[in-house]
Amino acid sequence: MPVFEYTALDTAGKKQKGVMDADSVSAARQKIRQSGKYPVEIRETTPKARQKKKHDFFTFQTGQRVKQQEIHVATRQLATLLAAGIPLVPALSGLTEQTTNKTLKTIITQVKESVNEGNSLTSALSEHPKLFSKVYVNMVRAGEASGSLDVVLERLAEFGERQHALRSRISAALIYPVFMAVVGTIVLFLVMTYIVPSITKVFIDRNQILPLPTIILMKISGFLQNYWWLIVIMAILVISGIRFSIQRPQGRRVWDKFKLTLPMFRDLNIKIAAAGIGRTLGSLLKSGVPLITSIQIVKNSLNNVLLADIMDEATEEIEKGKSLSSILHGNEYFPPMLVQMISVGEQSGALEKMLSKAADSYEKEVESKIMAMTSMIEPIMILVMGLVVCFIVVSILLPIFEMNQLIK
Repeated sequence: MPVFEYTALDTAGKKQKGVMDADSVSAARQKIRQSGKYPVEIRETTPKARQKKKHDFFTFQTGQRVKQQEIHVATRQLATLLAAGIPLVPALSGLTEQTTNKTLKTIITQVKESVNEGNSLTSALSEHPKLFSKVYVNMVRAGEASGSLDVVLERLAEFGERQHALRSRISAALIYPVFMAVVGTIVLFLVMTYIVPSITKVFIDRNQILPLPTIILMKISGFLQNYWWLIVIMAILVISGIRFSIQRPQGRRVWDKFKLTLPMFRDLNIKIAAAGIGRTLGSLLKSGVPLITSIQIVKNSLNNVLLADIMDEATEEIEKGKSLSSILHGNEYFPPMLVQMISVGEQSGALEKMLSKAADSYEKEVESKIMAMTSMIEPIMILVMGLVVCFIVVSILLPIFEMNQLIK
């Protein structure tokens, strides 16, 4: 049954928007009138109609983006409804009523109609790949196959919330240093381009012989004042060049290797990757997804070509009969503790449990390491800015001291 978005006027003349399913536009119009509203506009929002209009998934029709946190909440609500014994289609109807995001409401309605037509929930969700990832779809598939969809959805919500929480903590830890760097740079730029020239103009007018620090300061100030646009253009070109290179296979490989070998960030990036691999692989296995399929899904979710290649090799070796721990053993990009816990999990038959424990451990390590790094970056930034300000002050004061000596 098609899904329609509509705009209607209520009895007070106010515009209201909503989503409904109906056999046709005329049937949708009739439903709206029966509810006591006057239809103004009705649009079909089936997947085919969206593809034909080539609208961006997250902003089509309503223009409202769907946040990952909203998906996690909807997933947990659906799990609760299913656990209460409510059938899938009525549960999806109830979820539609609880959802406030108009775009997400439309998608859930389309998923419900697809399920109502006889398709599986997995098939219905896979029609929206930009919203429901391969990890999400495959875990739902495993839940449907095992008859424990409510349990799997609860795990999915927990998995998504943990991932979101880790990203939020990392972002929150980096906000203050980035803010300080931006504000400090702007202040120093204004000082060098407006305040310094007005002060040094006095020295130039007196034809005074200036000390070397003052000359260097004036040269830098003059360059920033006259060629700031050149710095901006160069920065844009460098950033664009790096982004263009990363989009190419060889450039992406070099960039990913750089992230895993850069001395200061190597350990952090490896632990972030280990936490992500452990959490995703553990959640998939716990939901009943086979090991080889789970590894392939993890590979597709990784944001690093080198690690994805290792996952590919692991799939081939596992098919030959080797264990995952023996394949990863000695690899420089996989921490020894993760490999050891995988080995223990394989021997005890509790691989998913060991992976989840490893993910918990690495997430805590990542958080503490980022906090330590930011606490170290802040005094370094203050020291650097203090040295720059000290250089500016000394460069301005030296000619003034010389002027005083000449007067005496």
